[in-house]
Amino acid sequence: MLSRARQAHGAQDWATAAAHFDAVTTVRLTADDLAAYADAVWWVGRTDDTLRLEAAACEAFVAESRPAEAAWAAILMGIFLLGRGDEPQGMGWIGKAGRLLDGVPECRAHGFLLHLTELEPRLRAGRPDEAVGVARRIQDLGRRLGQPEMVAMGVNGEGRALIGSGHVVDGLRLLDEAMVTVLDGGLSPFMSGSLYCHTIATCHEIADLRRMTRWVDLTERWLATFPVAVLFGGLCAVHRAQLHLVRGEWHEAERTALGVVAALDANRVDYAAEAWYVVAEARRLRGDPGATDAYDEAHARGRDPQPGRALLRLRAGDPAGAAASVRAAVAAAGTDPLRRAPLCAAAVEISIAAGRLGDAAVAAAELEATASTFATSGLQALAAAARGALLLAENRAEEALPVLRDACGRWRDFGAEYDAAHVCVLLAEAYRALGDEASASAETAQAEAAYRRLGAHRPSSPDGLTRRECEVLALVADGCSNREIGETLFISDRTVARHLTNIFHKIGVTSRTQAVRYAIDRGLTGGG
Repeated sequence: MLSRARQAHGAQDWATAAAHFDAVTTVRLTADDLAAYADAVWWVGRTDDTLRLEAAACEAFVAESRPAEAAWAAILMGIFLLGRGDEPQGMGWIGKAGRLLDGVPECRAHGFLLHLTELEPRLRAGRPDEAVGVARRIQDLGRRLGQPEMVAMGVNGEGRALIGSGHVVDGLRLLDEAMVTVLDGGLSPFMSGSLYCHTIATCHEIADLRRMTRWVDLTERWLATFPVAVLFGGLCAVHRAQLHLVRGEWHEAERTALGVVAALDANRVDYAAEAWYVVAEARRLRGDPGATDAYDEAHARGRDPQPGRALLRLRAGDPAGAAASVRAAVAAAGTDPLRRAPLCAAAVEISIAAGRLGDAAVAAAELEATASTFATSGLQALAAAARGALLLAENRAEEALPVLRDACGRWRDFGAEYDAAHVCVLLAEAYRALGDEASASAETAQAEAAYRRLGAHRPSSPDGLTRRECEVLALVADGCSNREIGETLFISDRTVARHLTNIFHKIGVTSRTQAVRYAIDRGLTGGG
């Protein structure tokens, strides 16, 4: 039975290896057997058993005076415990690995220790320039030892650090270089899976949606070569759910993400948190009231629920509260431009709705600067949509039109139908402001058709009035002048006049008196 377990593990048939190891009494297992047993049960998702066996393997290696192997077992313990969100124990085991390596000749454990204690902390702390040097030290060590895994890990780390520094082209080149080694089959399954995850997560962070899609496809193809790979399968599924979300496949996004929660909640709390955020976003976009609870679940696991929570507040009819919320979120994000980018995009939409055009202009400018630096498909689409919306809000429809058309085309290029439809609504407003009612109607029809196909939540407003138009109409019904409406909503008299023109056209009236009667008949007085 023991020989069968060893053979199955060597053949990467982890389920069979785990079953055979289970049938062997522990006293018969060597240190190497315990390490192989721990590896097999990790792949089948038995993390509690993995921790027990990896700790036993570490002690057995110590007893056999094999400190390098013991340190490697301790490093794995640290990685698995950190994934569970248990930082004290995780860092304790990594510290133990460092002590075990004291005086030991250079080996692969030294490289992984550098990765865990110097490279990743610098990347997380927003110090990518410092991380570049560490990544190159890891590569140099790997080359001296003839360890292609360590070299690939260092190349990937340098690529991520360069991207974080704004050197996107060079950084992506290094990510692709590291992945060539993975695709050639020259690395262990554990290292291959780790590099797939790092690469996809980086593509998502910089909103390189085309590259992200390609690597998710390749990861799923790689995972299909194994009988079972519970943890890596779950990690990849989070990224697949993120792509479903962008493409408007919201039910599939939620289903996939909830599957990740079931598989990973106890073992990779960071990915479970991201999965809950995907669930929350899918529900928000469909108008499902369960979005609030899902944001809370993400938050409880350490994932900032913004900007989704602020956008949900905007949808509930509280633009001022949403604006305060997103401003706080931007401040909390620190200086990392990639972390701030989705917050800035939401801040533009929310600030315009709240009549805070100055705030919208600041957020749009920052988003454009980030898109210029990183120059990826998703960031450029976000920046164009934000700039176009701001120009429109500033009554610069002629300038807004080409910018919005560019944004719409970018979203359509990678299948982001909801985002494209949202821009169509803005395009309709721009065409209408320029007197082109035929083009405005065509854009509106496209947007409405997309919303119906997607099952998108549409705020109930009569005759196609926007939320802001309903607010203006309610104030007209309350007897406010254009100046008073502008002061209340923090918009210019000219913007008020433009809104009134659009309102009169949509509801089929020609005078303020008729508009007041319309508002009274539909209960739109007193702030709507």
